Amino acid sequence: MNTQPRHHLSASALAQRYAQVRAQTLALAAPLSEADCQVQSMPDASPTKWHLAHVTWFFETFILERFEPGFQPFHPAFRVLFNSYYQGVGEQHPRAQRGLITRPGLAEVRAWRANVDARIAALLQGVVSDELGELMELGLQHEQQHQELLLTDLKHLLAMNPLNPVYHPQWPLSSVVAAPLEWLACPGGSARLGHAGDGFAFDNETPAHAALLSPHALANRPVTHGEWLAFMDDGGYHDPRWWMAAGWDWRCTQHIEAPLYWQRDGDPAVHGGWTNFTLHGRVPIDPHTPVVHISWFEADAHARWRAAQDGEPIRLPTEAEWEHAAQSLGTALHTQGNFLESGALHPMPLSRSGPGLKQMGGDVWEWTASSYLPYPGYRPWAGAVGEYNGKFMVNQMVLRGGSCATPREHLRASYRNFFPTEARWQFSGLRLAKDL
Repeated sequence: MNTQPRHHLSASALAQRYAQVRAQTLALAAPLSEADCQVQSMPDASPTKWHLAHVTWFFETFILERFEPGFQPFHPAFRVLFNSYYQGVGEQHPRAQRGLITRPGLAEVRAWRANVDARIAALLQGVVSDELGELMELGLQHEQQHQELLLTDLKHLLAMNPLNPVYHPQWPLSSVVAAPLEWLACPGGSARLGHAGDGFAFDNETPAHAALLSPHALANRPVTHGEWLAFMDDGGYHDPRWWMAAGWDWRCTQHIEAPLYWQRDGDPAVHGGWTNFTLHGRVPIDPHTPVVHISWFEADAHARWRAAQDGEPIRLPTEAEWEHAAQSLGTALHTQGNFLESGALHPMPLSRSGPGLKQMGGDVWEWTASSYLPYPGYRPWAGAVGEYNGKFMVNQMVLRGGSCATPREHLRASYRNFFPTEARWQFSGLRLAKDL
């Protein structure tokens, strides 16, 4: 598999970690009805029930089938039904039709999860080879990715409902004022990027390699809703000067006027009457929180607009610039922002206190100027798991940093997320950079 183990966990510690991650997924689905878990709101999103099933399929297909003596599948048809895109495993049910799978029902999917969990627990009572340990860690990292996807897909589904349903019944926003925007300079030079050393990493984070950085500066925090409102109030969505040609065509054909989930149905005297839908229901725009649910096209247009406003060479950061800055934070990357564990489920404001970079981890994924491409010397993993990342290295842009729906331990400075330029339903925002 050519992966570096996360660390050498004992069989009992691995079993405990497995149980914790699997329980977290079930907890995210616990507030939902069977109808909530069934519906698919668009082809790019999947039903909650499908997420619960697919991550179970991963453990059954890649681990039990390989390591369990006398393996028998829970249900032979599930191999095709809940395969996502692994051509090396076999056929897949069409992605856009996942919401039409009314059977198995939610109870049977839960029973399948329990069955696989018991069999994994029995398997981990024996000797855990390096190969088994690495595949287990990959499966757990994969499930943590789907925990975030479950929430983003669910949010898109609930936003389709004119009743503005609430998933999490407590709105957590406070009156904290966002830190003033400051620029943190980097002199440039040679930097070492990519994953190296101990700990888990996906294959697209490797190999570690040298990169040359030009002098630049990064904003100390992400762009806020208030700053985005200024872009909108200045006609940012209606001025083609700020947009890439493909982005302008997308904006016009899709009639894009604001970030995803925004509506102008509030008090006109309060931020123009704009509200946005959250997992806590529909709420007024808070100008101090990081802006979220924007496409790369929108992020790039905002950076170009900001450059004209300030008369400076402002732009989106490259992923190399972003990672080099994140490396300097060390463990602070996992403490300064809001992750899934905070329970906020929405990007939050960060106070004025403290110098330096803020919210590089958590709150919003940050679009970069970098296309999602292989690093020099990249080699995908062998076998079917090699389809995990490498075959998507075209027509995608890189995001960095994690979000309010990302499990905290899932992230590291070298982590590379990626989506197409028009994607907006993920918790995506931006941080500005500029040339020096």
